[in-house]
Amino acid sequence: MSLAANDRSLNVSAPVTGATPAGLVLFALAMGGFAIGTTEFASMSLLPYFAAGLGIDEPTAGHVISIYALGVVVGAPLIAVLAARIPRRTLLIALMGLFALGNLLSALAPSYHWMLFFRFLSGLPHGAYFGVAALVAASLSAPNRRAQSVARVMLGLTIATILGVPVASWMGQALGWRTGFGIVAVLALLTVLLVALYAPRDSVQPGASPLRELGALKRRQVWLTLGIGAIGFGGLFAVYTYVASTLMAVTQVSPVVVPVVLSVFGVGLTVGTLFAGWAADRALMPSIGGLLLWSAVWLAAFPFAAGNIWAVSLVVFMIGSGGGLGAMLQTRLMDVAEDAQTLSRLLPNRISGLPCDKFRRGRLEKLRLPTCGCGETSPNL
Repeated sequence: MSLAANDRSLNVSAPVTGATPAGLVLFALAMGGFAIGTTEFASMSLLPYFAAGLGIDEPTAGHVISIYALGVVVGAPLIAVLAARIPRRTLLIALMGLFALGNLLSALAPSYHWMLFFRFLSGLPHGAYFGVAALVAASLSAPNRRAQSVARVMLGLTIATILGVPVASWMGQALGWRTGFGIVAVLALLTVLLVALYAPRDSVQPGASPLRELGALKRRQVWLTLGIGAIGFGGLFAVYTYVASTLMAVTQVSPVVVPVVLSVFGVGLTVGTLFAGWAADRALMPSIGGLLLWSAVWLAAFPFAAGNIWAVSLVVFMIGSGGGLGAMLQTRLMDVAEDAQTLSRLLPNRISGLPCDKFRRGRLEKLRLPTCGCGETSPNL
């Protein structure tokens, strides 16, 4: 979730060129989510190994996880403001390039303090990437399906917890923890290539400026939405960070079982994200409230299940399903941005190829829009 969702310079009504199928665009964007999800979650599962490799204890190594999160918090609004005059396709490429560099340097970190700096650097593009990618995804669908499009981008992150994290964890165990970060750098470079090939070319909206982007911070609903995300995900990551350590120290399983349980978390996250996209398009705020209550129940159950592998696996699956909150809150940010991100700016463009009658839904009928050749109301293509 990122303030980039309120970025007017990244407006989905900006002109684009080409006729790339929407599925390919979403796949390219989701690959970036796959790379981000792999490093975000694999670094937690690799915590015992890079702690030993850097000569620090595990509680101290937890700061490596926290500093990445700090990079996400700092980078999302900062980049959204400073990148006001950059086309979104160019920005996506630059963000993933920086992400690749940060993870490559993390794989080469010679000491704990250098590792802290490189993880902070890696976290900077995280939130901004998802914010910009969400705008592009929303532009490819009808307004009443935009949450599902955003969820499809987020599926890259969730699938990473099923495939990317276990593979990175296994490689980290077998070949050394540095390999886990190195593979993420390769995935990020692949994303750069895919975005360059398939993302729609666009131009910056006239009048875009950093000062105008700061206008989103005046809205109370924006801050409330960000607060929901900070608190709602705080519990999830507080537990997930130490799942690997808990499994080995409390549940006392073999290290080879840890990636399997992490995959169970990923399955839950994927299921939750798919459901979240469907539910958010029907009742956004009630769905957010219900999912928060669901997460609270299963997070509270984790300590009681930690002693049994079957019980803890079930609870980890349920906790993972609460991760669908991300797609819901990203959609909510688009709504509360008001003049920075109105429904008229979320209409399908030429890439989607939808017929004119798809545009006449709900509040859209109240908008004064130009007509296309068939005489029906349509967006300004």
